[in-house]
Amino acid sequence: MAALKRVEGELPVPEMCRELGVSSATQYKWRAKFGGMYTSMISRMKELEDENRRLKKMYLEEKLKAEIANEYLAKK
Repeated sequence: MAALKRVEGELPVPEMCRELGVSSATQYKWRAKFGGMYTSMISRMKELEDENRRLKKMYLEEKLKAEIANEYLAKK
């Protein structure tokens, strides 16, 4: 977020990339993903991504349990 603000503050992209040790493509990806967001919005987005990842994992575990139960019942 700080890097994006520095670029908006008229710091040339190549110079900022050199300071951070990232490529200019990375900076443009950051801008596409986080451009126009505030720090609080980014932290909330990361929380939601973590929750989404956790829910997907829970879903897959339950789906696997259901498949195992169906296989067990089919054999009986």
